Amino acid sequence: MAKRSSLAVPYQVPVLVVCFLAGTATGLELSVNNHAADFSLSVFPASAVSLSCLVQNSSQAEKLVWYRGDGQVDLKEGNNVNVSNICVSPVTESDNGVTFSCRLARDKSVQVSVVLDVLFPPQLSGEESLQVEEDKAVTMSCNAKSNPQAQTAWYKNNSTLTLQEDRYQLYQTSKVVQLSIQSLQKSDNGTYTCVVTSSLGEGRKDFHLIVQDKKSVFPTEAVIAAAVVVGLTILFGLIARRDKILKVW
Repeated sequence: MAKRSSLAVPYQVPVLVVCFLAGTATGLELSVNNHAADFSLSVFPASAVSLSCLVQNSSQAEKLVWYRGDGQVDLKEGNNVNVSNICVSPVTESDNGVTFSCRLARDKSVQVSVVLDVLFPPQLSGEESLQVEEDKAVTMSCNAKSNPQAQTAWYKNNSTLTLQEDRYQLYQTSKVVQLSIQSLQKSDNGTYTCVVTSSLGEGRKDFHLIVQDKKSVFPTEAVIAAAVVVGLTILFGLIARRDKILKVW
């Protein structure tokens, strides 16, 4: 019986070691800028953002990796063990909504993510001249990008535009706003202003619309050209028959 018990000990030891290591791995946590859970960070364009990732509850060296969206960020040697820092500079509008994630290299389910919330006012200005024939359609487009999202209003000759359901159409997304007018009339002449407003500022753009007379469906130029050709043909014919005509007389 003593021999049997001495043989059982070596088989139990590895099992206890494996269980101990698994328990220490599950206790690891990460933090980014002192946040242990995912968070959003509000910033302005042209600024710089520093993100610092730290391993918590670790008794050994742990390798870290950073991701921008789905792409892994290249880190210098020594900037990826237990603590890792990255810098986004300068921040641009295109960084809005981008997710940066710090992950444990050997267990990527251990991670903390930060979403950049880039704040910027409407970027809208300038003017545009439009010349369109009667009965045709015109579309005026404005850049509506801003964060926070802006509200849009349309004016005609500095007065709030009254939309005619049968001829006016509005289309708007988070990036663009459009006003379309169908079957243009002379009364549509004027200056249309697109105003985009958010809590950070305002942008506007003017459209000077001139409704031109409808071109004649009859091809006037073609008729004139044909008349000239016919006239020249007759003239050359008369010249060619001049001698015969003079003999008759």
